[in-house]
Amino acid sequence: MAAQALYLKYRPQTFDQVVGQEPITRTLRNALRQERIRHAYLFSGPRGTGKTTMARLLAKAVNCLAPIDERPCNACALCRAINEGRLLDLIEIDAASNRGIDEIRDIREKVGFRPNEGRRKIYVLDEAHMLTDQAFNALLKTLEEPPPHVIFILVTTDPHKIPATITSRCQRFDFRRIPLQAIIERLAYLADQEGLTVEPQALELIAHHSTGALRDAISLLDQLTSYGDEITLAQVQMVLGTVASEAAGKLVACLVEGDVAGGLDLINRAVGDGADPRQFGREVVEYLRGLLLIREGAGTRLLHTTADQAEEMESLAKQIPLERLTGAIRLFNAGTVDLRRGFQSIPQLPLEMALVEALLNSEVQPPLGPGEVKAQPAHGAQPTQGAQATQGAQATQGARAEQGEPTKPAALEKQEGQAEPATAGAPRRVAEQRGPAPGPRSTPAGTEPAATSGAISLAQVNRSWEQILQAVRRRNPIAEGALRSGCEAVEVRGEEIVVTFPYPFLRDKLGDPQRRMEIQEALSEVMGGRCRIKLVLASEYTPQKTAGPQPAASSPPEPERDGPEMDDQEMAELQRWVDQVGGQVVEE
Repeated sequence: MAAQALYLKYRPQTFDQVVGQEPITRTLRNALRQERIRHAYLFSGPRGTGKTTMARLLAKAVNCLAPIDERPCNACALCRAINEGRLLDLIEIDAASNRGIDEIRDIREKVGFRPNEGRRKIYVLDEAHMLTDQAFNALLKTLEEPPPHVIFILVTTDPHKIPATITSRCQRFDFRRIPLQAIIERLAYLADQEGLTVEPQALELIAHHSTGALRDAISLLDQLTSYGDEITLAQVQMVLGTVASEAAGKLVACLVEGDVAGGLDLINRAVGDGADPRQFGREVVEYLRGLLLIREGAGTRLLHTTADQAEEMESLAKQIPLERLTGAIRLFNAGTVDLRRGFQSIPQLPLEMALVEALLNSEVQPPLGPGEVKAQPAHGAQPTQGAQATQGAQATQGARAEQGEPTKPAALEKQEGQAEPATAGAPRRVAEQRGPAPGPRSTPAGTEPAATSGAISLAQVNRSWEQILQAVRRRNPIAEGALRSGCEAVEVRGEEIVVTFPYPFLRDKLGDPQRRMEIQEALSEVMGGRCRIKLVLASEYTPQKTAGPQPAASSPPEPERDGPEMDDQEMAELQRWVDQVGGQVVEE
């Protein structure tokens, strides 16, 4: 004879034995004492929280022959009949497999018959949300005005799928998830009754994995009894397919340190060792949630961790930025959900993508505010002398604009910074400011960059790289973050700009047609002409042999040339500024 499952063997037989649903049991017991039992109830809530058990208890209580305060007694003939499943007046219907209008019509035909043995006839419709619309319509009139000897109890995990016309005719009770400590205590009681020795950490892991469903926790404990009378934490981890809690902590540490290679290796080793990717993803999300709670001041009191684990989590919480932390929680949670939809060939892929995207998104820098100057370009090179002069001129213009003073055009600011020093106190007229060859051009705020004359050089692209990244950011921050991950321009072939990227996984980020078009639009905007981009993996890049060598990014400034170097737009800006200040002489 097959052994009885623990969740059936220890199913609550009285209201006092129900775990974690005290408000509902108190309400129903008071209704029994006051004889105010309604004709229809709706029990809703997550699976394994006691909805069907409560329906059976209510059926026993209304038919029990004992005094009101002692119901259900489990001693009278009717209580024993319900416990043994042979009372004809308790009709349990699985609405998932009996969901059509014909089954509901059959109920309507039989509902008028008097009870066989008890006071009331109880209809329990389990998974009631599975009924069809026609079935609900057929049930509506009977549910609204049932015979006085009938009680309907609708049980569902999805109350939002129940029509409002049905819900409004029922007294609704929402069952909550069982608290973690209550599950642990119940499991310890069952283990003691069954003569089992279970490690406290094993009970905590079982309760934690059940996510508030007591039936799931009891079923898992029942499964573990096959290992014998002693149940350890290692056995529970093996059955659940989990990895040691240290693995989730190590992965989060790689995320904090920006170690992509180490994190990818850890994920693959964990899955290769037999860990369930979904469970591993849930553990990572739970670990990140713990860091969020610690970082925002909730401490470790809401977490079930050891002292060493709490110390490690507090250390990591201080190091990780809030933006990276919240983004990583969203990405790993989405990756865990994606694992349910497929990825059977590469089950760890969603977790790998979540790790990489979490680090990419954290590298996206916020746009500069008015008057702010970026200290260092993203691609790692030190700013050139010309770039520093351009940034200084922009900051000076912003300060003058705030004070209401006339603002010099960028071309004039640039040339003043590059002119030969004059004798102290000697005045110079504005017309004499046409000086040496210009360095990197600085575009005034609110204006479009000037069109370049002739071919674009690699030096021009590198000098304008930060402006290009900002232009990409306005179109797509993700594309800008990918470009900041070690990408750099290495060659210019006419209108085509060759950009290398260091990691193969960036190919999908940058190679998307929409993102490629956005990058090309940003290049054309900043460089002032039509540009195309060619993306090449750095390890696969081979310089193209050309008739003339391209100027290097670190080449020295061009020698000074005789004659004016201003183009038409710079001349127009200079003339507007001269008109604004009234042609006055500018003192050095």
